[in-house]
Amino acid sequence: LSAVVARASAKMLCTCLTVLGGLATIVYLILVWNFNYWKKAGINGPKPKILAGNLPNMWTQKQHIFYDLKKIYDDFKNEPVVGYFSVRTPQLMIRDPELIKEVLTKSFRYFAANTFSDVVDEKSDPLFARNPFSLSGEKWKTRRAEITPAFTNNRIKALSTLVDEVCVRLSDYVKQNTEKNGSTFDVKELMSKYTTDVVSNCVFAIDAQSFTKENPEIREMGRRIMDFNFKAQVIMFLTTFFPSITKFYKFTFVAHDVEQFFIRIMKDAIRHRKQNNIVRNDYLDHLLSLEEKKQVTEIDMAGHGVSFFADGFETSSSVITYCLFDLATNPAIQKQLRQEIRDVQANKGGLTYDNVGEMTFLDQVLNESLRMHVVIPTLAKRCTETVELTSSKGKKIRVEAGTAVHVPYMVHFDSQYYDEPEKFKPERFSPENGG
Repeated sequence: LSAVVARASAKMLCTCLTVLGGLATIVYLILVWNFNYWKKAGINGPKPKILAGNLPNMWTQKQHIFYDLKKIYDDFKNEPVVGYFSVRTPQLMIRDPELIKEVLTKSFRYFAANTFSDVVDEKSDPLFARNPFSLSGEKWKTRRAEITPAFTNNRIKALSTLVDEVCVRLSDYVKQNTEKNGSTFDVKELMSKYTTDVVSNCVFAIDAQSFTKENPEIREMGRRIMDFNFKAQVIMFLTTFFPSITKFYKFTFVAHDVEQFFIRIMKDAIRHRKQNNIVRNDYLDHLLSLEEKKQVTEIDMAGHGVSFFADGFETSSSVITYCLFDLATNPAIQKQLRQEIRDVQANKGGLTYDNVGEMTFLDQVLNESLRMHVVIPTLAKRCTETVELTSSKGKKIRVEAGTAVHVPYMVHFDSQYYDEPEKFKPERFSPENGG
């Protein structure tokens, strides 16, 4: 009897091991089945690893994912494009400036889709889903057509008076706190106060009082929109590991209380503007004109407002902070810029919108700072229709519909295109150098 039991146990163990081995093989094949995708397409790239693809820092969090992308970029210096994998999803990195121009301009109709549009929709996330960066196709065209007229020269010029008011508050705040606390400031915090007040006034026509209140509610809500919290990381993990999940389930990035806060302040601003017959020729006036034409709802208006606020206050404060850092570490350039500003003030009579537009060196400084310090490490688009691109050296590159295409930040630091790319040299963008 014991021999029979032993044989049965051995047979059962063998069966279990066979089943487990079969399951392990199936899982392995699922994870690597398309790892030859770029090889079959004739595009070079790094060899992917199981579970990580070519972006290990996505999971280890030891470094920013930028370093994974930089390694890919640096390892394939002679390639116009590089094929790599985000877990098991093939992605295409564009290295050739001519191809970048083609993707973003000449052939843009094939790459108008944004990768975030796969993750959210208007039912699950009514505000975030109305951001142009979360839209694709006809919805993207519609939203873009709605907001583009809000940024004409005349409207921006009208908003410049609101910006001037906040500049005065900023100047007063710096003077008062210099007298109290000395000359040391957290510049990022200072610029965040400034951009919060500017964007709040321009979009919602409200005074955020960032220079008098410790932590204004609108700023806190804006931070929560931009906060890449644990929930957002889980969403990115799921959609990266299981891309097809987005076909069946749409995620929410903006918390319900944040969503309701911005809807409320937009409704309050609309009600106040209508009841008091206020006309300011600003962003809100433009949205109200669209509402009158039945082109947008109040939720649409709130979505546009949140897009402007979220895209404006955090990114702009970062850009200004980096620019101030560059000027502080390059005193000769700071002196030259200061002199240009003083000359314009003396000759033109103040810092008006038109006069600032004549500051050519200021424009060069901003462009160079933006080259060195971008807000995001890569610009991602999705191919909507299979297309064949041609590199600057004549190589034909076929991009299949559905492929995520990335324009990397590392192009800005490529010595093929920028002499001494690590140095801050605003003259790169001078008219003499084709800037």
